[in-house]
Amino acid sequence: MSDTDHLAVNTIRVLAIEGVEKAQSGHPGMPLGAAPMAHVVWSRHLHFDPDHPEWPDRDRFILSAGHGSMLLYALLHLSGFDLPMEELKAFRQWGSRTPGHPENGLTAGVEVTTGPLGQGFANGVGMAIAESFLAATFTRPGHHVMDHRVYAIVSDGDLMEGVASEAASLAGHLGLGRLIYLYDDNHISIEGSTDLAFTEDVAGRFAAYGWQVLEVEDGNDLAEIDRAVIEAKADAEHPSLIMVRTHIGFGSPNKQGSAEAHGAPLGPEELALTKENLGWTAPEEFFVPGAVRDLYASAAGRGAGARAAWLERMQAFSDEHPDIAAAFQSALSGEAPEGWEARLPEFPADGKGMATRAASGKVLNAIASCVPTLMGGSADLAPSNNTFLEACGEQPCGTFQRGERGGRNLHFGVREHAMGAILNGMALHGGVFPYGGTFLIFSDYMRPSIRLAALSKARVTYVFTHDSVGLGEDGPTHQPVEHLAALRVIPGLVVIRPADANETAVAWKVALERRDGPVALILSRQNLPVLDRSTLGAASGLEQGGYVLAEASTGPEGIAVIILATGSEISVALDAKAMLEAEGHATRVVSLPSWELFDAQDTGYRETVLPGAVTVRVAVEAAATFGWSKFVGDRGAVIGIDHFGASAPGPVLMEEFGITAARVSAAARDLVEGRDATTR
Repeated sequence: MSDTDHLAVNTIRVLAIEGVEKAQSGHPGMPLGAAPMAHVVWSRHLHFDPDHPEWPDRDRFILSAGHGSMLLYALLHLSGFDLPMEELKAFRQWGSRTPGHPENGLTAGVEVTTGPLGQGFANGVGMAIAESFLAATFTRPGHHVMDHRVYAIVSDGDLMEGVASEAASLAGHLGLGRLIYLYDDNHISIEGSTDLAFTEDVAGRFAAYGWQVLEVEDGNDLAEIDRAVIEAKADAEHPSLIMVRTHIGFGSPNKQGSAEAHGAPLGPEELALTKENLGWTAPEEFFVPGAVRDLYASAAGRGAGARAAWLERMQAFSDEHPDIAAAFQSALSGEAPEGWEARLPEFPADGKGMATRAASGKVLNAIASCVPTLMGGSADLAPSNNTFLEACGEQPCGTFQRGERGGRNLHFGVREHAMGAILNGMALHGGVFPYGGTFLIFSDYMRPSIRLAALSKARVTYVFTHDSVGLGEDGPTHQPVEHLAALRVIPGLVVIRPADANETAVAWKVALERRDGPVALILSRQNLPVLDRSTLGAASGLEQGGYVLAEASTGPEGIAVIILATGSEISVALDAKAMLEAEGHATRVVSLPSWELFDAQDTGYRETVLPGAVTVRVAVEAAATFGWSKFVGDRGAVIGIDHFGASAPGPVLMEEFGITAARVSAAARDLVEGRDATTR
């Protein structure tokens, strides 16, 4: 490695600590220690084009240790991405593109949002799955359409998190050889030495997972780091973990190797001493030597050349295989193939009905052949979640495994948290429509990943089944109560709880057409009647989030009561309406499967569904009542479950917990007659 390489490493280090110092906030220690490995990857191995940061076949780089974000910002600036020096000087300030932790969609070149440790690690596994699947699906002899790697820098903290362990285990099982992670092995966490709580044999653990494990004893030895990356790239059968022994706060005379270097500015005196110790003699702050700019311009130029070569390959591919090339471009655009909606099934009215989880499975299999990049699976619950894709045209959809990279069914194992983060990586990679299933109760296990999907606007669909105490005998450990409310409060997440099979089909339409965030489908275990749409509102009303399912006998003018419900409680609402109408109380039933979609409608539409003049409103849902007050108002009542469930058949529980038409109608009657309704 040349003197310019060492100068570049120190440039990265100094830009990082100067940014932290100017902000009086941040994490200087990690960039000081990890700058050498980051420089080797970015200047010698990573294929990127700063003028086209979304180029589909670029290599992906993830800073899983997102607290060291100034390291990534320095690299992006040097590499020519749209991140001028003024943004580095505005680190962690209002309106800057250099927030405290990297945010996908805010800063060009930031592939995933990181900070919560372990998430970036698992995101990379999803990206590697997407790359491998797209390559297997669309590559034809002589035409390699996907041929890139996923690099990441991971920390001690990342490797302590359970989500990383889950993802590492699956990556090793799948043999994701395109995955190359450099481990910033600095032996320090916030509380002090990792010996306090983390003394395992990391190398042995990852070898047991099926990873290639390489070691670099000196984190400043650029040649050894380069050699290890080359060796990792040569192993196509195993993901690679390169253990790089580093020193947090390297170069800081008084803080190197200590937890003090982790999460606070060095201070003016220590900053000056660190620069001196590194031999840094720049004439001003935030200075980049010309030789370093030239070095990174050369790296960017190589990436631009790689992109140009890819475009040439794509043209040749299109010339020889125009239909396949068009399908590939459609996948990369994020658009489902034209006319796919025509494959959505319509279900005939049926009093016996079917579970919405079963309807979801039928929808998935109906559209699988015409949406060739729809892929996903379950956290070991596919038979219960109905998430398995059977036939894709005339061929089985297959299972994504070693040697079967074109398979569209993923087996995540009992790894809900990693499943969520892997789905995020797949979505942010692009080119696929990922989905993942588990019981609604276990959404708690993956909530951090769901939150980051919403923050990142990742196009992920969650299939959450067994949606209430109605699942029955499994008891309160498996009966979700507070989970709907917990999901609904996540900004940017669309939650849909369909009432029957036809609403379920429309819910999948919403999910595949949404481009700016995730969708959670909340589905029943038990059968629900397939509603007779010849006498009720069309299921397409779900696209507005809420709609008039059954109008009052007087029409919209004489409404006395509005009953609102979702999912399995729609049948309860319809039965309650019949009781009230028999007593002369004109009653409208509103299906409100998605609060988020309904809130997004204009005021006029919402008023037609929930006219402000009708203040007698009763909501019913077999879940926590939190949040319903916004729809029922001060005079309304909410019938729900604000306690844990019990082990008994589902119908018995609904009766015992008062999720009944009699209770709903009684509450409405009380309100009409001016009495306070009992709502619990």
